[in-house]
Amino acid sequence: MPDSRRTDVVLLLVAIVWGSSYLAAKTAASATPVLVVLFVRYALSALACAAVAAVVARRRGAGRCTRAEIRAGSLLGVTQAAVLVLETYGVAHTSAANAGLLISLTIVLTPLLDRAGRGGGLPARFFAATGVCALAVGLLMSGSGFRTPGGGDLLMLAAAVVRAGHVALVGRLTAGSALRPLHLTAVQTVIGSALFLVPAAGGLPDLLHAGPTVWAELLYLALFCSVFAFLAQTWAVQRTSASRAGLLLGTEPVWAVLAGIGLGGERLTVLTALGAALMVAGTSWGRSVERAHRAAATSGRRDGAGGDGTGGRTPQPAAGQILTSAQKVVHSVLESDGTGAENVRH
Repeated sequence: MPDSRRTDVVLLLVAIVWGSSYLAAKTAASATPVLVVLFVRYALSALACAAVAAVVARRRGAGRCTRAEIRAGSLLGVTQAAVLVLETYGVAHTSAANAGLLISLTIVLTPLLDRAGRGGGLPARFFAATGVCALAVGLLMSGSGFRTPGGGDLLMLAAAVVRAGHVALVGRLTAGSALRPLHLTAVQTVIGSALFLVPAAGGLPDLLHAGPTVWAELLYLALFCSVFAFLAQTWAVQRTSASRAGLLLGTEPVWAVLAGIGLGGERLTVLTALGAALMVAGTSWGRSVERAHRAAATSGRRDGAGGDGTGGRTPQPAAGQILTSAQKVVHSVLESDGTGAENVRH
């Protein structure tokens, strides 16, 4: 298989894994307390990250976590934990398909938060795309008829807002720094494990009665949706363009819908189908407008600065483009949007 095709397959696998994570989290939370699900997911991820970091250290002579990595990872670990609390409680009270679609609002919310307090606004077309997403939200929350939004849908909306803030924070903390993604991820998983240990302690005995299906879902969430997805994404985005990676990773909500319907037995009504189509279209349009706007701004700075076009400084990557890595360092850390170049999420 050609290298380019192999890379595309890996990125598509990451999107599929992330998309299926909502159904896995929903079914696990239906059999085990949500806080227990979160603690086990974080703890297993922390152990796996520690093992991978040890192997990397032996082979490449990489050192331990620096103080800067511990500080940044600790802060991001807290914000990531907030994202996962909202996501997991949210998906427990709505459909996996809706959860995957609603959380994709992070794509259009992140650039807005990333630019807060900075000069240079986004073009009107971006806000038009945001409007399409807002219409999609209304249709998705309407179910089989217009009604008051459910609690799970509102929690997923809150999760999208908090995740966007988390991704923007990742962008600001890591821009121009030497922080290593694997070490940041390891610190975040340790922090998450510590945060959920006490709240989950009372429910841990329930794990003794958990069946093999629940354990399989917990292992899948920790090892595949977190550790594998993050490492695979990091490997793949180094071998392809940021735009191509963003396109493939952006299919995550589509896989969330397919997993919910095909494996979870969820129903897709006419209104929710229309909402799903509008959400995918709106987020794709918004990402494309933001990318073009950022590229034009970068080109303008290069023309004005001359030389290497940096004007003596390293341009900061837009957190909205880091989206899937953060998502994962958002998802990766249980979450990632990451390429570190175009997407950091889910």
